Amino acid sequence: MKYQAYIYVTLRSSVLDPAGVAVQSGLQQLGYEGVEQLRMGKYIELTLTAADEQKARERLDRMCDQLLANPVIEDYRFDLTPVYSNTSV
Repeated sequence: MKYQAYIYVTLRSSVLDPAGVAVQSGLQQLGYEGVEQLRMGKYIELTLTAADEQKARERLDRMCDQLLANPVIEDYRFDLTPVYSNTSV
């Protein structure tokens, strides 16, 4: 079965985010007031094949932990959706 994964990686709240501070400052300089605590992150989409949803979640968790996120300074979460084929015989 194929699954579409949507992965969100963000810095842990205890980690300083200089990119977020720079973007927040830029927005304020452009006149956008009221923007507070801006944090930057990564968004990743991928499709994977697995026997079932539990196996897909386990593989995706390992992928995030080993490569897609840095577990020392980043948190991640993901959404997983089955991909159904539109082919008919």
